[in-house]
Formats: sequence, C-alpha cells, structure tokens
Amino acid sequence: MIEVALPLDAISGASAREKSIRHGHPSTLHLWWARRPLAAARAVLWASLVDDPSAHPERFPTVEDQAVERERLFGILKELVVWENSNDARVLEQARVEIEKSCEGGLPNILDPFCGGGAIPLEARRLGLPAFGGDLNPVAVLISKGLVEIPPRFDGLSPVNPDSQSALGVGSWEGAQGLAEDIGFYGRWMREMAFERIGHLYPKVKLPASEGGGEATVIAWLWARTVESSDPSWGGHVPLVRSWVLRKGKKNKPAVWVVPTVDRADRSVTYRVEEGDDPPEGGTVDRRGGTCLATGSPIGFPYIREQGRRGLMGRAMIAVVAEGNRGRVYVPPVTQPEVPEPSWQPSGPLPKNPRDFKTPLYGITTWADLFTDRQLVALSTFSGLLGEVRSVVEADARAAGLADDGVRLRDGGVGVTAYADAVITYLAFVVDRLADRSSTICSWDSGYVKIRNTFGRQAVPMVWDYAEGNPFSGSSGNWLGQVGWVRKAVAAAPERGCGEVLQRDAVARLGEVSLPVVCTDPPYYDNISYADLSDFFFVWLRRNLSDVWPDETATLLTPKVEELVANPYRAGSKASARVHFEGGMSDVLGRLVASQHAGFPATIFYAYKQQETKEGDTASTGWETFLQGLVDVGLRVTGTWPVRTELSNRPVARGAAALASSVVIACRPRVGDARLATRREFLDVLHAELPGRVRVLQEQAIAPVDLAQSAIGPGMEVFSRYVKVLEADGSQMRVRAALEQINVALEEVLSEEDTEFDADTRWAVTWYEQFGHDPADYGRAESLSKSKNTSVEGVVQAGIAESELGKVRLVAREELDLDWDPLSDKRLTVWEVTQHLIVCLDRSEQEAGALLGRVGGGMGDRARMLAYRLYQIADEQHRTADAVAYN
Repeated sequence: MIEVALPLDAISGASAREKSIRHGHPSTLHLWWARRPLAAARAVLWASLVDDPSAHPERFPTVEDQAVERERLFGILKELVVWENSNDARVLEQARVEIEKSCEGGLPNILDPFCGGGAIPLEARRLGLPAFGGDLNPVAVLISKGLVEIPPRFDGLSPVNPDSQSALGVGSWEGAQGLAEDIGFYGRWMREMAFERIGHLYPKVKLPASEGGGEATVIAWLWARTVESSDPSWGGHVPLVRSWVLRKGKKNKPAVWVVPTVDRADRSVTYRVEEGDDPPEGGTVDRRGGTCLATGSPIGFPYIREQGRRGLMGRAMIAVVAEGNRGRVYVPPVTQPEVPEPSWQPSGPLPKNPRDFKTPLYGITTWADLFTDRQLVALSTFSGLLGEVRSVVEADARAAGLADDGVRLRDGGVGVTAYADAVITYLAFVVDRLADRSSTICSWDSGYVKIRNTFGRQAVPMVWDYAEGNPFSGSSGNWLGQVGWVRKAVAAAPERGCGEVLQRDAVARLGEVSLPVVCTDPPYYDNISYADLSDFFFVWLRRNLSDVWPDETATLLTPKVEELVANPYRAGSKASARVHFEGGMSDVLGRLVASQHAGFPATIFYAYKQQETKEGDTASTGWETFLQGLVDVGLRVTGTWPVRTELSNRPVARGAAALASSVVIACRPRVGDARLATRREFLDVLHAELPGRVRVLQEQAIAPVDLAQSAIGPGMEVFSRYVKVLEADGSQMRVRAALEQINVALEEVLSEEDTEFDADTRWAVTWYEQFGHDPADYGRAESLSKSKNTSVEGVVQAGIAESELGKVRLVAREELDLDWDPLSDKRLTVWEVTQHLIVCLDRSEQEAGALLGRVGGGMGDRARMLAYRLYQIADEQHRTADAVAYN
C-alpha cells in the first residue's frame, strides 16, 4: 500500500499530536535525539506489509472496487495511528489480521539498522512482528533493549516486591506492568536510602511571614556564573545573568524577579526578590557579551573565556525557589552546607566539537565540570545504591518464587538474576534522567516555573545562570519524578512480539538478519552528533551497568571513528566529512540491496534540511544527493511520502529553521533483468503512467504542498526501474535531471502553463495556493522545496520568501526593493518579475512598459501566464485584493 496511497493527513495529525503526549510514552524512558513519532513508524510498517487493492485485480477488478477496499484499509490505519489505541486489543488485532492476509509466506523480520531511540523495532513488536534493531551507539542500544527486548521477557509477571505480593493474585498483571511496579517500589527504596545519607545537603529554607512562615523544601537553588569585572575601577566579581525574572506575570500572579544591589564599599553584590507588574528586561549578558553590573562597562566574550580557561570563573547564588503553601515561593539566597568530595565522578574530556559543545571555550572541559559538587555527590550516591538495591531485588525475587538459576539477562535468563538485571537497567535510566536535570546547563524556566533539562536542544550550550535542583523535593527535577516517568513507560510497553537489539554497525546488522524488511531512520550528514552528545549519559551508564551489559559498556566512551555522521571537526574538513558520510551510507545501502526481502519495500525516513552545495558549476541539494545514492546502489524508488512529524513549538523550532517534516521513501532492489533506457523512452513512460498515479493521490484529498512531494514517488519509480537512463549525448541522466522532468510531467497534469516557470516560481505558486502570504512552518516549505528541486535557502536568496524563527512566508509586494534591477539579479524569477510589474503598473503604464523592455518579451509572456494562474487561485479562494492585482 505504501507504494500507492496513504491517508497522510491522519498520519501527520497523529504524529504531530503525539509530541505533546508524555505519560507512558516511550520517549520518557530515556532521552534520545530526533525520535520519529510512534504513529509514523507504526503506519509506515503496516502500510509496507499490507497489499494495496490494485495488487489483486482478481478480487477488485474495477477502479471503483479498489477505491472502496482502499478506503476500508485506510479506516483501519486511521484507527491504528491514534495514541489512545496504542495497546487497544481490537485495533491491533484487526491490523495484524490484514498483515497476515498479505504475508502468506509468514511474517517477515523487521530490521532497523539505525535503531536510535527504538521507535521502529518497538512498533514492529506492537504489530506482532519479529523485531530486530542495531546501532553502533551503546546508549541507543541500551534504550532500545529497554523498549524491545526486556519487557516481553517478563510478560505477565507479578511484581516481586513484598508490598505488591498480596495486592493482586497471580495473572492479574498484564504485559510488563508487574516489572513497572517493581521499578517504582525499588526506586522509592533508593530514595529513602539516599536521603538518609545525603539529605542534610539539601536543607529546608525559612519562609517569610508573608508566606506563612515556617520551613519549606527547596525546589532549586538559582546560581549565576561570575567573573572579575574587566573594569579596573571595580575589581570585584560581577554576575553574568541572562534574565533576572523568576516568574513571568500571569492573570492572578504578579511577576517575580531578582534585584541585585551593588555595595561599593566592599565591592560585593547582594540579591533580594521582588514581585510586581513591571519586571526588568534582560540581564547582564547576551549574545554580544557581558556588562559589568557595578559600572556598566562592557565585558567581552574573549575576556570571559580567558577568565574561564584560567579557572577564575566563580558562581553566586541569586535566589532560591521553594515549595510554599500556595505554590512556588521565591526567597533570597541562603547559606549553603559544606559539601564533601564526591565518592566518584565521570572522567574524560568533553568533545572538541565547537558547534555543539560551547562550554570548553570557557574552561569547562570535562564531563565532571558540567556538575556542581553537590550534584556529583547525589548522582554518585544514587549510582552506588544500584549495587545495594540489586541484593534486595534478588532476595525478593527469590522469595516470590522466581527460578534462582544464575542466568543473566544478557544470556536470555528470566529468573532471579535476570530480573534483578532488568530492574537495575531501568533504575540506571532513572539516574540518567536525573543527570539530565542535574547539571549546570539546566536553566530556570520562568514561564513554566520549573527546571529545564540539559538537552533542551541537541547541544551543550554555555548557560550563565543555572538551576540546581533538589532530588528530594516533590517538584521538577526530583528523583521520584524520574522514577515515575520510567515506570509509566515500561508499564505501557506492548504485550506481544519479540525483539533483539545488538550493538553493531549498520552493514554488519544487515548481514545478520535473515531476509529482513528494512525500515530505518538513518543519520543525516552532520545534523546531530549522536556519539558526542550521548557520552553525557554513557559515562554514567558505563559505571552503573558494566556488570549487567559488559559488552555494551566495554569502551571508555561511545565509538566515534566508525560513526556514520559528517563531522568536519573530526574528519578535518567539510569535504572530507561529506565523503566519509556518503561513502559509508553507500555501503549501508548496498548491503540493504543484497539483504532486503524481495516481497516487500524497504522504507527510509529522510529528514535532512534542504541545503544547496556547489560542485563545479552545478548546485545540488541533500535530497537529490540522497535519491541519487539510492539509485546508484541499485534501489528502485517506489514512493515518497511527506509526513509532518514535529510540533513547531519545541525549543529548536522556535528560534531556528528546524525540521518539521520527514519524507518516507519506499524502495526495492532493482530487478535483475532491468535494462537501459533512452531519455525519450523514460519520458514516454513517465508521461503515460504519472497521470493515473496522480489521480489516485488526488482522490485521497492530499494537500497541494504534499501532493507535489508524493508525486515524486511514482515518477522516481519510472526513472529508477532502469539500470541507466541515457541522455541524447550518451551521458547518464542524473536524479537532478530526472526530478526536473518529473516536475515537468506533474505540472502538465496540474496546469499546462506552470511548466514555463523556473523552480523557485513553481515553489512560490504552490506555496501561495496553500498559504497565501501568511507564514507557515519551515518544514512544510522544506518539503515543498524538495519536490520543486529548489531549497528554502534558494527562494530566500531569490528575494521572494523570508525564513525566520522556524516560519516561512512569501515576501509581500509592498516589501519589494524599490531599487531592484533585473539585469543584476543573479537569481531572476518569474515570480519576482511579476510582482514588480504589478507594483510598476500601479504607478504608471509607462513604468511597467519600461520594466518589460528590460526583462525581455519571453519573461514578460511568462509573467503574464503567472498572473493569470495566480488570478485563478486568488479568485477561487476569495482573495479579492490579490485577484484585482493579478487581473
């Protein structure tokens, strides 16, 4: 089915909605970057295995019969992607029945060789399929084992802790709920033990009389990094603060902020807390540098960096957030208890990765440097308790009647020892979750009044004012909160299916699994430095799980050299990094061709930001480069589906051009008797087959922006079915040229006139038809740019669009440059000429005539055609002002 039609709106809607769902979602088990939504993974897997009705003309002989059956299958898929139906027995069973109908030779093995956070093998297991995963990164492997391998091992098992033994009878615990219950119990036990040992390091604070007096548990101590002022007239340390605001004002609550007071006599700064309706804007540091609080003199980043590298950067407490009787309470700084040396701390330097790791510039150069001493004491205490809680779990499991066979979890055990291994694995994930909320990269969120985690984005930035949480509080960043998230994720694990996840590179894993159906979300050039980032967690996992998972924790840090990403700082240059990535990806795809089950398509999630790169005189995009790689290794592209998988309100998307879409590519190994074709043969077949395929897509009411991307699939299917397509001069046609011809053919289907326009203008026409001049998500613009063989960067350079803060919009006519000269415009477009002609015509016919003379008659004719096309769109969509302008 995935090669013919999909209910894209339902899949995209469920995928986007899923990002706002937390309780029980697998993403809450452990942080991983760039996860694909479960709804998208589930839909893609199901649609890859279930036949489209057109594959069975004996049962569905007419187009109408096929449409009715397709709509029935769509109904099943639309139910399947709904989050609330994730473990619904009826919904899953009807989905499995359809899979079994189409897989007459038995259920195939599903393999994701880049399994990352485990979404794809997890969803394969949910659908009752044999699920296999692989990843070079040990953190990814352990997360995926926690989702795919471990829960079914203890399916239906009652909890072993003494409090739960008599609560429900045997058989009352479904799936991994018993295991989840034990995670909660032993997590609470660890909290009690830890509090006995280090609770005195987290004293309560006295509340002011206005807050009822007495004492309150601290939620967070708020700190500012300090440096000695570069102004010699002051000479003391001054704070570097991004914002003084502790709570933004809301309907019934005033804003709260810190007020610093400079004491010039002893060259010190003190802090108090105020509330009201007029909080101060900004702080003492921004992107331009710092400002001396005492004198107002600038403090440049070079000076701040030097102070940090010399070990002269300090810190000052600026406020305390506590649990009051009526919500959060904000009080001035308090005296801190003396903190002992940590019993253990992570070793090793931070990566020399200047793009993603900013702290080394300021002297914070090791993993241990990212934490305060108190944070290290807490994390090492909880880590040390894992060994103690293991003995308790084993004793309770033995008393509950589990087999005391000594077989470890990694060896397939299900008895006492293996069960303790499982519980310890999940509690180690809790330590990781606590570490993510217990570093000096955690800032205070004054909007949601809570601690942000370390990885609000895919980097370790320099944070000037940070929040040190209390693991024993009842609020954000506490230990029991992290236990709860892990417990719920395990409890929600699917009941059916089996899985295996191994630490392997993708090529090796593809060679291990018999006749797999590959579904994967590979890395994208240098989008995310997985190995560098995941070392933040690996240094703790290595300490906490080396006995449980010795193979996965055997290295000091995660593998770097073999990692399939384009890291310029590691490869030596951008060019070398690109060669490393593309060569490695080619090896993986070549192995996929040799391994993939012939009866089903492989599916690949593609979510790389569309950028143009120059090779000689030719500009190419990551999208066409990836498609070219598929074709070159012998894969036949049979479908391309844009799936909106991200919300636009996450931190990366709010301030950058973050990806808001994935394109799912369906492909199969090219048949052995594939032949050469001439350009004419390719075009004849393309023009003969594409109209019918587009009509099927249009029957599904696919949005215009999505239709353009989806139609690339059937077009590329024609192109890639041949070993080579030869141009008239005998050279091989490249994907870039094929995409241009596919676009031409599609435009002929949709509109004869549009074929005369350049790629940037075709993008603008479709964007205008969908959004007018309103801003829309960058990801939609990105998806459309791929289908039009241009890029968002390109249309911005052409002067017809603006991209800012994760949104893209067409430039309005009133914003056009009045000094624009078409003769010097290096990226002249029909769209821009048309808009300038309208502006000139509004002033005078003579001015418009003069412009026409400068751009030439051919461009004038195309501008006229575009104006007619845009008038039709504006008229149909009741955009009266635009219709008048284009008339």
